[in-house]
Amino acid sequence: MTLQEDIRAPKSGAVYGEGEAMTDQRAHWDRVYSEKRAEEVSWRQEEPTLSLKLIARTGVGFDAPIVDVGGGASTLVDHLIERGFRDVSVLDIAAPGLEQAQARLGSRSAEVHWVVHDVTTWLPGRRYRLWHDRAVLHFLTDPAAQTAYAEALRAALDGGGWAIIGGFAPGGPAKCSGLEIVQHDAASLAKLLGDEFQLMETHGELHLTPWGAEQTFRYHLFRRNASSVS
Repeated sequence: MTLQEDIRAPKSGAVYGEGEAMTDQRAHWDRVYSEKRAEEVSWRQEEPTLSLKLIARTGVGFDAPIVDVGGGASTLVDHLIERGFRDVSVLDIAAPGLEQAQARLGSRSAEVHWVVHDVTTWLPGRRYRLWHDRAVLHFLTDPAAQTAYAEALRAALDGGGWAIIGGFAPGGPAKCSGLEIVQHDAASLAKLLGDEFQLMETHGELHLTPWGAEQTFRYHLFRRNASSVS
């Protein structure tokens, strides 16, 4: 990662990936996190129980590199640090979201790699053992953007590594944060990721927004074939 992509302390203002221009997506999410606190967004979870359960089921060690894609102001990073994970990266297109997480963590934010980037144009400088995405892919309605996401995942994930991908379940909400979404299932994800990934588990989740509305999510746990990365 370049220094522009690796933020280790709270900062004001956006820090963008090298050579990357402002996009409509970035403007949208910058505005969301600038206008709302983390506790006010619909996807807020005090404890991301299912994500933590699936991460535990992979058996990855505390030194395993983990990237939370679209983590924003999510509390997942807090819980991972509390559990003893020592190599956690949080990637998000919106610097204000990451800044909220940094402020919440205080001095412990220095233990995390903070990456401001659009995942569809991200060129990771290292391999990760685990990729976690709760509701990023489902915002990518353009097939070309979905393909770019899959390419970033393949570039980032080590052979034998794990990918957790969650989003609105088929039959669930058709929009989130005012944007159209794509409702993926196991078949569509398997097609997108390709034969080098094996679906291990699928889980449903009923998420309650801070104001009590119900949203149905579906999480998929994939493992990459160890032989697919030299």
